[in-house]
Amino acid sequence: MTIVDKILSGDMRTVAQLLRDIEDDIPSTRPILRDLFPHTGKAHIVGLTGPPGAGKSTILDHLTRLYRKENQTVGILAVDPSSPFSGGAILGDRIRMQRHFLDDGVFIRSVATRGHTGGLTRSADDMIDVLDAMGRDIIFIETVGVGQDEIEIVNSAHTVVLVTVPGTGDDIQLIKAGVMEIGHIFVVNKADRDAGRETARHLRGLLELGSKHPGRGRWVPPVIETTASKIQGIEDLRSAIKVHRNYLFTNDSRRDEALRKRARNRFVGAIRDQALREILRRMEAGGDSIESLVARILSRETDPYTLARRVIEKELTGRDNPSQGTK
Repeated sequence: MTIVDKILSGDMRTVAQLLRDIEDDIPSTRPILRDLFPHTGKAHIVGLTGPPGAGKSTILDHLTRLYRKENQTVGILAVDPSSPFSGGAILGDRIRMQRHFLDDGVFIRSVATRGHTGGLTRSADDMIDVLDAMGRDIIFIETVGVGQDEIEIVNSAHTVVLVTVPGTGDDIQLIKAGVMEIGHIFVVNKADRDAGRETARHLRGLLELGSKHPGRGRWVPPVIETTASKIQGIEDLRSAIKVHRNYLFTNDSRRDEALRKRARNRFVGAIRDQALREILRRMEAGGDSIESLVARILSRETDPYTLARRVIEKELTGRDNPSQGTK
């Protein structure tokens, strides 16, 4: 039985090994991903993002329990901060999710950000494909946090759940960071705090301002109040996720738009990554090291933008234009 066959049959050990190789960028994974791709596109991909300490892991734990009660299989990619020394995920597999570790219907994998500024690594999309191909009904992606540069979750997920906490100023920070637009569902967790209802009311008011003249059939994000530590509001959140999925996938034009957007971002990302990899390979083969070029920038012989343009033209066209190497 081939690796592809084992993954399509749901072999957990094979999936775990492949995900490890994908994260380590092992070249042998690429033909496997190519053969798995025709078997993807069935899972509902849900992103869960928000500031650290908002309770995302606890919410995800209870959501997973609800989906399993409905006999839905679940895949979870928990994007953790990277260790500055090893590059690996600091937190490892989430301790709060340990009740699900022996459940074959739940697959959990921690993914290191490795300094990637978008909140997701390039490998995360490939990992999503593997979990999709192995037959997971729903795939959750829990990201490190939320901020100006951490909004790439919207490019990978069909449904984005944005979690905030009352009384910390994080609800205001969401607005300042310009990420209100990425949420399909907003959650005010720890809503039993004094400021909980006020925060929920504030968010609803902001969302209503942006929906004064909504187009026909336009999605208006709901605000769900939860207290995950007491398992309150989780059923409402599960219902909201289901409603948004139906909103997307029971309408051909909305479904096609969502799938086209994700495919476009995957394609552009693949071009960017493969072009960079090829340029670096050619540079090394030609005897140009990154450090030698950095030295030219440090000495102010040239600037980063001019030098980058010269490298691109040289490595992709085979023509070297020395006049562009200096100011």
